Amino acid sequence: MAERLPPELQQQIIKLQQLQAQLNQVLAEKSVLEQELREVNRALEVLKEVPEDGEIYRVAGHLLVRVKKSDVEKELSERKELIELRLKTLEKQESLIRQQISELQSKISKGLSKPGGAS
Repeated sequence: MAERLPPELQQQIIKLQQLQAQLNQVLAEKSVLEQELREVNRALEVLKEVPEDGEIYRVAGHLLVRVKKSDVEKELSERKELIELRLKTLEKQESLIRQQISELQSKISKGLSKPGGAS
């Protein structure tokens, strides 16, 4: 069964591999952002327990710098919004890629089941 695959089918298989790699990249980025979102949410929860005049410090290189609670809350809230927006974009990309993969897998299966490969 050393039959050679038709060029069209070979191209579809290459495209499928590219889409799978792209999906893995999107999933990895999504995972990193989900972890960062959990950390931001946790920081915001902790900040709720800190009094308005409480001392808050931020790491800046090898230093700890005192910052205002309101500034930190604003920055974290903005970061949270940005992460959530990026996650929505990645979820749309993931859905689109999964759909393309499914369609391509179907085409490849049909091509392989035909006598002589794809037309």
